Parts: sequence; C-alpha cells; structure tokens
Amino acid sequence: MREAEIGRLLAANLLCAVSIVLAAVVPAFFLDGFSVLGTHLTWLCICSVCVAALNIILHLVLKPSQSPKRSSFAHKISRFLKCCIYFFMSCILFHAIIVLYGAPLIESVTETFLFAVLLSTFTALQCLCLLGPNIQAWIRVFSKNGAMSIWESSLQITSVCSILGAWFGAFPIPLDWDRPWQVWPISCSLGATFGYMAGLIIAPLWIHWNRKQLTYKSR
Repeated sequence: MREAEIGRLLAANLLCAVSIVLAAVVPAFFLDGFSVLGTHLTWLCICSVCVAALNIILHLVLKPSQSPKRSSFAHKISRFLKCCIYFFMSCILFHAIIVLYGAPLIESVTETFLFAVLLSTFTALQCLCLLGPNIQAWIRVFSKNGAMSIWESSLQITSVCSILGAWFGAFPIPLDWDRPWQVWPISCSLGATFGYMAGLIIAPLWIHWNRKQLTYKSR
C-alpha cells in the first residue's frame, strides 16, 4: 500500500472537515443573526451544500475510482441523472427511517427532511461519488471485508461514524434540561456532523496503522 495514497486520503478528509468548520463560521459574516443553533435550518442547508460540493470536486480531481474504460457523453449524463435520483431516494429513505425512530410525522417535516439530507450527504453522496449508482457495489463495500481500496475503507468508517453520531445525538432530546440545542433535530444533526468529522480523521489513521494487514484484492 502506497504511503502517497494514504496521504491523498488524509488531505481530502481534512479538507472535508475544514469545509464543515467554515460552513459554521463564514456565513456569520454575510448573514445577520446566523448561528448553528439559532438558525439551524440555514446551517443544515449550507453544511450539506458545502460538503456535497467539496466531495464532488475532490472526486473529479483525485479520481480515486477512475475506470480504464472511456465512457460516452450520453453514458455520463445517464450516470449523473441516476446519481441524482439515488440521492433523492436516499433522502426519502433516511426521512422514513428517522420518523420510524420517533421523529415527528407531521410536525417539523422540514427539519426532519433537512436532517435526512445531511445524513445522505455524509453517507449516500460519498457512495455515489466513489461507486456510482451501483447498489451491488454498495452492498459489497459495506459487507465484511468488502472494501477493495483505502477509499472504500474510509467510506465505510465515515458512513458508520455519521450514523452512530446521529443516533447518539438523539439521547439528550427527551431529557428535561431545557437547553436550546435539545430542539429537534439540532442534537442529532450535530451528532452526525461530529461523527462524520471523527470518521474523516479516524479513517486515514486506522488505515495507516493497519496498512500491513490490509490486502485489497480485485473482485
């Protein structure tokens, strides 16, 4: 395993983490009264857009899953449209799962959906950038020993950390602390964000630490 490839992964992950920090700080200079807690829905939109845009740019620049076959323009358009449809479907699926786990069904629909968009950005969007609209590849990557590259291992770690962070973020909501960050879905979205950022840092470090044991084989 090349150290240079791990370095590229680390640099890309650090850029994603920095983009989240900037999404929480920079808008305050342009939007009156902006804050992560006070205008949480605005922050959800800005954070999702920033992370999505940077992931797409990094994928186009680094090309971690570049195919040796040259595809036609029509194929690229078809692939792009499929990715958009898959991303929207993932948002709907996350929304339904979040409601099944106790989120309000009718009230706070906008809040729940934007939280679902954030989760999809941290998980499904990465899958689409790296694997494309290929469900079989998704299943392979998230199965045991299914990763075929360090990028797919990083995808596993960041996706799991994001979902676990969102789950742990729900714990303080029913407590009677009367804190502003207990309003739905602030603690869950913050938990998902911190989980995602933790995954971005943990992934390259874990891969570097276990690089001698990791043997990726083509399937």
